[in-house]
Amino acid sequence: MRSPDETQSAGEKLEAQVDRQARRIKQAEKDKRTLLGQTVYLGTLGLMFVLPVIGGAYLGQWLDSLSAGYEVHWTVSMIVLGVVVGGVDVYLFLRE
Repeated sequence: MRSPDETQSAGEKLEAQVDRQARRIKQAEKDKRTLLGQTVYLGTLGLMFVLPVIGGAYLGQWLDSLSAGYEVHWTVSMIVLGVVVGGVDVYLFLRE
């Protein structure tokens, strides 16, 4: 016994595919992002990048304050680590 897909002609399959694509295009036009939506999206990306950097700076400064004398070794290291973590976080968010 043949399945319903095998009994459809090539023209009917093509027509169904074109209808499906047309509906997707119309839906994409409806869901077009607004200026406010784009602003919120970019703000989220900015926070995802900046927060690990600021957190790393505070953690590094705290670690430097535990040692004798004034050093910035941990501060600089944690800022660089924050930049790397923030960059990976933004990259993974954009891939999603």
